[in-house]
Amino acid sequence: MSTSKFVVSPLAGALALALSLPVLAEPAPDPQAKDLDGVEVQGVRVQKASSGKYTAPLRDTPQTITVIDRGTIDGQNLLSLQDILSTLPGITFGAGEGGGGYGDKINLRGFNADSDITVDGVRDSGLYSRTDPFNLETVEVINGANSVYSGAGSVGGTINLVSKNAGLNEFHKASVAAGTDSYARVTTDSNFVLGESSALRLNTMVHQNDVPGRDVEENERWGVAASLAFGLGGNTTWTLNYLHQEDKNTPQYGLPFFNGDVLPGVDRGNYYGYSNVDKQDVELDALTSIIEHSFNDRFKLRNLSRWQQVDQFALVDAVQGTWCLANNLTPTGTSCGSTLPGNYTPSGPRGFGRDTRNTTLYNQTDLTVAFNTGAVEHNLVAGFSILHEEFDLDTTSYFRNPNGTNPYIPGLPQMNIANPDHIWRGVFNRTLTGRTEGELDNRALYVFDTIKFNEQWQLSLGARYEHNEGETNSAVVVLAPTTVGAPLPAQPIGTVTGYGVPFKNSDDLFSYRAGLVYKPVENASIYVAYGNSKTPSKASVNGACTAQTCEVDPETAVSYELGAKWDLFDGRLALTGSVFRNERENYKVADLGNPANPSGLQQLDGSARVDGVMLGVSGLLADNWAVYANYAFLDSEVLQGVSDRQVGLGLDYTKGDRLLNVPEHSFSLWTTYDLSPKWQIGYGATYQGKIWLTQHSATNVNGPLTTYGSYWTHRAMVAYKINRKAQLQLNVNNLTDEEYYTRIRNNGWATPGDGRQVVLSANFTF
Repeated sequence: MSTSKFVVSPLAGALALALSLPVLAEPAPDPQAKDLDGVEVQGVRVQKASSGKYTAPLRDTPQTITVIDRGTIDGQNLLSLQDILSTLPGITFGAGEGGGGYGDKINLRGFNADSDITVDGVRDSGLYSRTDPFNLETVEVINGANSVYSGAGSVGGTINLVSKNAGLNEFHKASVAAGTDSYARVTTDSNFVLGESSALRLNTMVHQNDVPGRDVEENERWGVAASLAFGLGGNTTWTLNYLHQEDKNTPQYGLPFFNGDVLPGVDRGNYYGYSNVDKQDVELDALTSIIEHSFNDRFKLRNLSRWQQVDQFALVDAVQGTWCLANNLTPTGTSCGSTLPGNYTPSGPRGFGRDTRNTTLYNQTDLTVAFNTGAVEHNLVAGFSILHEEFDLDTTSYFRNPNGTNPYIPGLPQMNIANPDHIWRGVFNRTLTGRTEGELDNRALYVFDTIKFNEQWQLSLGARYEHNEGETNSAVVVLAPTTVGAPLPAQPIGTVTGYGVPFKNSDDLFSYRAGLVYKPVENASIYVAYGNSKTPSKASVNGACTAQTCEVDPETAVSYELGAKWDLFDGRLALTGSVFRNERENYKVADLGNPANPSGLQQLDGSARVDGVMLGVSGLLADNWAVYANYAFLDSEVLQGVSDRQVGLGLDYTKGDRLLNVPEHSFSLWTTYDLSPKWQIGYGATYQGKIWLTQHSATNVNGPLTTYGSYWTHRAMVAYKINRKAQLQLNVNNLTDEEYYTRIRNNGWATPGDGRQVVLSANFTF
């Protein structure tokens, strides 16, 4: 689909509506932006983390916490969690795996963070694509080992999504947008004050777009969110939130990627799956109840309960198989076999379906108390949480005969590498090939205290004890014969005839964090902090432990951090800086060929670390100039990549290598400037440094390693305020149409970054 395609009708409707707006009432002020009698300055910084477990303002919290507010999201027209996180340094993304699931795969500070996403502080561990921020107020990235706050795991940190809530400030907003690549979007956000202490907030979203620079992929979704609050402004409040969203997307696997680049002759828009069968359907429902009661100014009780269910069906065709180049060899130098030069014979997960359901039940109760012990002030939070998660997965194969036999054992139809035929014309019959069920229960007790000794010194302490247990059970499924013409089994094809022995894991975990803060002046702090995280073998409900891992003790990671924070201009601008070390002290590695370990139980002998520096500035440089910028330096290293026994045999080839997919340097910037009361301009830049794609091995002991080079992307924005009720905003993403790749699986595939896209939005308040 051409990037020159432009959707006209939504844009025309937006302009017509803009001309009619002078008859509307005066708009309510936006609490997330500063109105300077002109366009809104984006990027006004948040003063405090959303979770009540953080008992001090961000300035006095001894930890690097990066907050992306609503204005920054809207100013850059960021449309998914991956879009938002891609504007932050030190975060990369993993490749979608057909066998492991399709969704948000996040690498934070060098370590996997797929299961370290929370919504309003509650774990959201399902592997799916979080595609739209229409119901988000902010996104918080809490860096460093963080189990004490968010539970088992959290080696590199936690990503917390903060939902919109009803309040006593009545406002009504709407946005209509259209752009290249069939882009069309309508959102509304209304807060209705129902009385002196009640309010209802409604958010809606309808969206569609083709993926810029790609010929096939497209996204469609809609969502609605409601927040109903009672008792606002009083001692007791009750807020009931509901979110529903449905997506129909084309999965993005991308292009064949070998030795640090795509194959020669491959166009960025090529599609190597089957566009007429590939799909990703997501349905999300979440119901949250929050009850808060203040006994007095120093004593508060809060309870949060949530039910959430995420259904995702993905039918994918991974970009893997035999790629035969013009020299009649594969990219790795092996023989092409029966694959013709210039052709590709697909293999691996083709016609592969994953039908998943993640269900979460969560209850958390917090008690907040402020008190003094002599001259020492305490701000203490103590609480407990109960979590129950269930995971159901059906795996299916679709390229089968009606009786379940596989007609493509000799090989799927070949396609031309430069001009792939992405239409499936073969047989198409669903055959169940596997069923997996999992459960996870977590019960936790925790306490946090900010101890203020005087105006200069304070100490932050936190501790968490949790009992984590779960199990995974796989069904016995009657499969089709492996050869054409073989006799069929007695039971119907794809029938579940029973379950095997479940793999179970149960651990008691203790995590903690301590930070000492020195305040030379009221608006600045210098801190030193230490914390740990514990990761059991069953850290996620959709992750399965095995006979080799279930009995292994929890992994441990630690984080050291020294930093400073300084607020300037009466708190309008914040400067932050930190140096840190994140270290996985003992992660699981295979104990290959050890006669003393006949069961093959993995050992906690692996270790790796990331030393780094993070710098940030956010807020207003002047009344008409806002800036939001961050820089990260990450020096990663494998300390030991094999078991102690293999070290003794001289087989630790990866020792000293860099961690995969971790950039040494990365940088992001977003800034807006008011040219006049009517006009505002914005500019953004993201730099991603070189990453390593391979490590040394027995076949490459000391040779060169494969890397992927650095790249820049740029964004631009122009906004025009028609009147106090209407504003036009033009966004250009990837301004220079930079060709770059993310989610790289070397000697496999990589996803092209979005090409240039132009979007015009009409934004209204009334």
